[in-house]
Amino acid sequence: MQSELLDFYVSFLRAERNLAAKTVDAYAADVRDYLAELHKGGVKVESATREHVLEHLAFLGKKGLSPRSRARHLAALRGFHRFLEDEKLSPADPTGDLDTPRHARKLPVFLTVEEVVALLDAPDPKTLAGIRDRAMIEVLYATGLRVSELVSLGLNDVNLVDGYILAFGKGNKERVIPLGKKAIEAIKTWLEGPRLSVLKGRESKALFVSPRGKALTRMGFWKLLRRHARGAGIKKAISPHKLRHSFATHLVERGADLRAVQAMLGHADLGTTQIYTHVDSRRLRAMYDDKHPRSKAPKKNKLK
Repeated sequence: MQSELLDFYVSFLRAERNLAAKTVDAYAADVRDYLAELHKGGVKVESATREHVLEHLAFLGKKGLSPRSRARHLAALRGFHRFLEDEKLSPADPTGDLDTPRHARKLPVFLTVEEVVALLDAPDPKTLAGIRDRAMIEVLYATGLRVSELVSLGLNDVNLVDGYILAFGKGNKERVIPLGKKAIEAIKTWLEGPRLSVLKGRESKALFVSPRGKALTRMGFWKLLRRHARGAGIKKAISPHKLRHSFATHLVERGADLRAVQAMLGHADLGTTQIYTHVDSRRLRAMYDDKHPRSKAPKKNKLK
């Protein structure tokens, strides 16, 4: 019966919540571990109490799971218990008044504008791969796409006349993101000859293709990005997600509306986007301490 309840919940997540497959699998794994612990104690999930949930979270802590991981587990259990209550399969939700385990949220690492410019200038514009790579990096920085969204872009997802792209994010949710002038020019340059030369008569719906005529993989783009970062002399560990962070940080620093940034990033919760205001506040504090004449401690006069 317990496994049937989990199967019922998973079906609900897939059909009603339209969550990404990986998210559903992660939730299912967390709930499965929880049910196994309850079973060991001879407890049915319909009879689980607040104390049972707390005991499970404490058990996870003893296993070495971080507060962030335990918070994810609690989110999975909370969703499961709410589902059971809504479906009249359980009399109450024992997670209702539980606080999420606190964890220190890491500020995102991002590139400076100068580093982004150096990275964009790194691909060789005289080669087919260089023209493609420049266009891909321009699009990534111009839109804040996830790398999976970038490599899955199709020709029909790009509107160069009106200047926007269609991205399909988590849960296959569609969003419209503006394209800047530089990104439009880079895509046009790629489409006006180099792409056809790479395809060599083959057909492909993918916007960015490899010499094999197929869309680049996430790992393939990751490798070429790191190679260009080394060529640009960037010492930071580089990844596609750092360009996503750079896109959002640079917009917020220049006064972009946070909800607009949220929409472009495809964040379901504004709280996720607010991390970039913390980055901006930190930089503002550093600038203030460096520039304001009354910010620094006064120098002590030497006694004569």
